Amino acid sequence: MHRPSIGPALLTAAMLAVAAVYAVPRGMEANTLLEIEDDPAQIADRALAEKFDAGVAQREIDAALAAKDADLANSFVELATSRNVPLDPAQADRVKAAVDESNSARHVAESFAMGLVTGEPNDVAGFAGTTLGDLFVFGDIRDAAREGTRLATGQQADELVLGLACVGLAVTAGTYATLGAGAPARVGLSLAKVARKSGQLSIEMSGRIGRMLRGVVDWSALRQSFAKASITEPQLAIRAAREAIKVERAGGLLNLARDVGRVQAKAGTKAAMEGLKLAETPREMSRVAKLAEKEGSRTRAIFKVIGRGAIALSIAAFDLGVWILGALFTLVTFIMSMKHATERTTLRYLHWRKNRRLRRYEAMVARG
Repeated sequence: MHRPSIGPALLTAAMLAVAAVYAVPRGMEANTLLEIEDDPAQIADRALAEKFDAGVAQREIDAALAAKDADLANSFVELATSRNVPLDPAQADRVKAAVDESNSARHVAESFAMGLVTGEPNDVAGFAGTTLGDLFVFGDIRDAAREGTRLATGQQADELVLGLACVGLAVTAGTYATLGAGAPARVGLSLAKVARKSGQLSIEMSGRIGRMLRGVVDWSALRQSFAKASITEPQLAIRAAREAIKVERAGGLLNLARDVGRVQAKAGTKAAMEGLKLAETPREMSRVAKLAEKEGSRTRAIFKVIGRGAIALSIAAFDLGVWILGALFTLVTFIMSMKHATERTTLRYLHWRKNRRLRRYEAMVARG
């Protein structure tokens, strides 16, 4: 009678046990990551524990100072302090001196004026000038009239800047009417417009905003209206912009703008700009806002160290799910192989007992 072989089953069980040692911990870690998927602060904390140390902090601070980016250097100092990462006192003093210089009256005045006139800020003071210009509709009129005139005359126009400027004009009126209740959205629209003009708006986010604007702006009416207006007739430009905007359809765009405004309020202008560059969807921008509300001025340093790692976990969710399924499959297969090995061992034992009884019976018969 054929005896069941237990060698292959035991070998399979051993191999699966080794695989489980590798896969199960990673599956458990993947499950933990999925549980904190909507908490970018926790995700960033885990990533920083692996990537951020004194060497990284020193290197990045020196690079930021060399680039005359006192805001980023200070962000790294604050991140290192919050995580108890030691820094060279002399280096910290250099950062403080750079921050003091960037906050000097002369620098602030120059940056404010540049932001007011050009609408392209480099720091907080510059953005204050840009926002002031937009709140008094000067900035939005300038952008809407310039791009609208190009659109009406058949030239190459940046429809994203034009659409954001037109929505900004409508939102500004609402900001005044609600005594500032729409300010975060107003700030967010200004930043999105600046990011677009300076090439810091991600391609994916540009596409999303463009699709949102298609449902908000009546482009045909806008083109016809601007054909009658010009940059020297601001009142016509304002009226043309407002008449072409369907504010009741701008909910998604305004929610995105509010998230951008929240980042600027908590982490600063440059952090908001970098968030617009990293985020590819409104949902990711919402995660940037959550991170900024928790980390504040440390947000820029976090972006520099881990990039999209704090906001793009959903992109890796499939891989995490594969790890979880892989761990479960390994465990289930291991249990099944152990069951199979146990069954074969039991059958071998039963066969052995049966054969032993048969030999005893044959021996008794032989003795007569």
